[in-house]
Amino acid sequence: MTPPPLRVAFAGTPEFAATALAALLQAGHPVPLVLTQPDRPAGRGLRPQASPVKQLAQAHGLPLAQPRSLRLDGRWPDDALAARRALEAAAPEVLVVAAYGLILPAWVLALPRLGGINIHASLLPRWRGAAPIQRAIEAGDAQTGITLMQMDTGLDTGALLAAQALPIGPGDTSATLHARLAALGADLVVQALARLRHAAWPAQPQPGEGVTYAHKIEKAESAIDWRLPAAVIERRLRAFDPYPGASTVLAGQPVKLWRGRVVPGQGVPGQVLQAGARGLVLACGEDALELLTLQRAGAGRVTAREFLQRHPLAAGAQAEGGGSR
Repeated sequence: MTPPPLRVAFAGTPEFAATALAALLQAGHPVPLVLTQPDRPAGRGLRPQASPVKQLAQAHGLPLAQPRSLRLDGRWPDDALAARRALEAAAPEVLVVAAYGLILPAWVLALPRLGGINIHASLLPRWRGAAPIQRAIEAGDAQTGITLMQMDTGLDTGALLAAQALPIGPGDTSATLHARLAALGADLVVQALARLRHAAWPAQPQPGEGVTYAHKIEKAESAIDWRLPAAVIERRLRAFDPYPGASTVLAGQPVKLWRGRVVPGQGVPGQVLQAGARGLVLACGEDALELLTLQRAGAGRVTAREFLQRHPLAAGAQAEGGGSR
């Protein structure tokens, strides 16, 4: 006789998490409670906007909680206490977590009998932390993947349940890689819960070697330091697409840079080597970068040729600004 589907409490916030929640619902798992971040101001009007997970939960009529904290001894103990009561009433067998954004204290993980399973967008222990997709592209990794982890109170330190690798293509951005990883994570967690319905799934401790941390992307990192090698800058363009975008200042105007290609070239870092029919090329600390797609403030993304038609540049002009190495 096939065991019934597991009762799954779900904690997540962005589109990456919503993909997993949709897969769990499609697989027939009852979801008695969804935890997601409080609504945040967004857009030009800075109106509170529901997260993708909240929107999906509301569309399916799922019970929802949006605590500011889950720490009973923290800044918002009333929020945490209300969430605890909601979780206890939901009586989940397992908690699935994907990009939730809040620290889960021990009481949360101890409540479901199967604990918490985290869908993490890297091959742990590489790229623990907040921005594994961006940091993998920025570092020039050949592959990344999805890891299912039995959660503990550390930062992505729990034992490993399953993992599947995914290659990073030479044209991948954070947006394109995010979409593929979200789909892979959703598939893996559905498979994992199907197995857990029948038997315990042995977890393996994470290796002690190969640990790296994917620190949160700061907006200040967007400013390009032209002293860096062109290959490093090109990867940053892709890693920071769509957020926060890589930026520089050309002809006195801030410009976002979305696509580039490493080409031979020498000059003062940030110097325009070519600006015309043969392309827009800037010198870097090593080699040069041909800019392919750019964007001025208040305008859309355009090719380098379209950009130069509207904003001519001369060879020898110097890009301003810079950032940390």
